[in-house]
Parts: sequence; C-alpha cells; structure tokens
Amino acid sequence: MSYVVVARYRTRSGEENTVLTLLDSMAAASREEPGNLGYRVHQGIEDPRAIVLYEEYATEADFTAHCATPHFREIVLGRVLPLLESRDVLRCAPRGEVGA
Repeated sequence: MSYVVVARYRTRSGEENTVLTLLDSMAAASREEPGNLGYRVHQGIEDPRAIVLYEEYATEADFTAHCATPHFREIVLGRVLPLLESRDVLRCAPRGEVGA
C-alpha cells in the first residue's frame, strides 16, 4: 500500500508557466527521495492556471521527510507559494488505514 498526496494549485494570473517550470524541478528532485513512488504534475485543459500534483510515497513518514527537504522548502514554500491564488492539499491513506 502507499500514501498519496493530491495538491491542487491555482496560480495568480500570468504565473502558470513560472510555477510549472519550478514544479518540473521539484518533481525531478522529489523522485530521487527514498520512499517516493511517483510525482506527477498536471495542468488544467480548460483552466491553464489550475495545476494538480499527484504524489505517491511508500509511507506517511516518507511524505513528512519530503516536506523537510531543502528543495521542498526552497522551491515550494519559498518560490511557488507566493505565486499561487489558492492551494489545497489532500492526504490519502489506503482504505482500511484511515482512522485506524
């Protein structure tokens, strides 16, 4: 089983290309982390300012470690967040492990 994170971003007007370029760097660095099983970036078709990240980790602890990495702090917290209008993060555990 794996731990999944789905993040939905909406960029400020005109910032989508900058955010996507930063997230390409973030994805490459994240895929090298222990416990990372996948990191995909998607852009909205009807709304190009909508960006969805699909991240998969072996465990919740691996995701927690990901959030403490220098590249997460520098890229996501330092550079991406200021360019966003909104951000929603959904953390998902395998069925049967929620509330256990």
